[in-house]
Amino acid sequence: MYSLIRLKTLASCVLICIAFLPQMHAAPNALPPPPPDGCYPGFTTAEGCNALFSLTSGAGNTAVGWYSLYFNTTHSYSTGVGAGALVLNNADSNTAVGAAAMLLNTTGHENTATGVDAMVYNDSGDFNDAFGGFALFNNTDGFSNNAVGDSALFQNIHAAQNTAVGDLALANNDVSGNGAANNNTAVGAQALVNNGDGSENTAVGTGAGTNIVDGFNNTYLGDFVGSLTGTPDESDTIRIGDLSNGNGAGSLACYIGGIFNNPQPVGGSVVEVTLDLSNDKLGWAVGPNTPLQVPQRAVPAPRGRVQPAAHAEHQAINKKVDKLQATVAQQQRQIETLTAQLREQAAQIQKVSAQLEMVKPAPQMVENR
Repeated sequence: MYSLIRLKTLASCVLICIAFLPQMHAAPNALPPPPPDGCYPGFTTAEGCNALFSLTSGAGNTAVGWYSLYFNTTHSYSTGVGAGALVLNNADSNTAVGAAAMLLNTTGHENTATGVDAMVYNDSGDFNDAFGGFALFNNTDGFSNNAVGDSALFQNIHAAQNTAVGDLALANNDVSGNGAANNNTAVGAQALVNNGDGSENTAVGTGAGTNIVDGFNNTYLGDFVGSLTGTPDESDTIRIGDLSNGNGAGSLACYIGGIFNNPQPVGGSVVEVTLDLSNDKLGWAVGPNTPLQVPQRAVPAPRGRVQPAAHAEHQAINKKVDKLQATVAQQQRQIETLTAQLREQAAQIQKVSAQLEMVKPAPQMVENR
């Protein structure tokens, strides 16, 4: 595929240059022939066949290579290094390094393209950065895009403010030319490689988010997350090392700081988080309106230092202690109940004794005769 693209691109370059040949003549106000070192007035340097051929008053330009910056006349501060680099340029502050880099740029300004055929079709797009062979290859007027890696943002035509870092990252972004695939970020080889018109997606990891085609507002983190066959094109979804992992590893553990010592009451505006163990999907449910009982635990030890056997023994001891504490609490309640009953019985005995004293007959005197 890429060999064919290279051949087509080189053929286009040759045809363009052949079309120029019959009309090649010095511009009316063209600079005089350069000295041997290629040093022109106005901080300008040109080396190579017809480099900066049409320059009249532009300053601070540097052209090194066959027909580099050929049509630039009055614009300044552009640098073209490589055969055909910035050949049609008539704009300021562009930098193109590589054969045919920014070959067709006319009015786009403040772009940087490094690599063979990087931003080759850019015409009027501004503030783009492309580093790598065929990076931002088809970009026409998209702006503020950043592509680092071979064929990163390869198909992008009009979409803007995308960042692709990695071989083939966001390679098919804006392939339809609708200009809707904006504000995407892909870091990793082939990250979001199939994204066409999707926007506001973020994928970090090799092969992350290959399932996204037109979805939006997704966040994927981890190698191959979202690459498993059958993972749907989706929107408004967060996947972090989930079971859609293409290499089958899935997620074996998850640690999130800032939660352990930050308890929240359950109820009201606070809900309970649920986890479907079959697919690692997080959800939520309304919890009971009762306060959360937070266990009193010490600061956890550094990970990896607790041996499994010791950890199991520690859990067993904790269970025994909890059971013993529950038994003691139950016995304490029983003792308190018995004590109350005894006190009530003693009060009843005292009451009966008092009543008996009141009904006892008075003693009689016996006369002795």
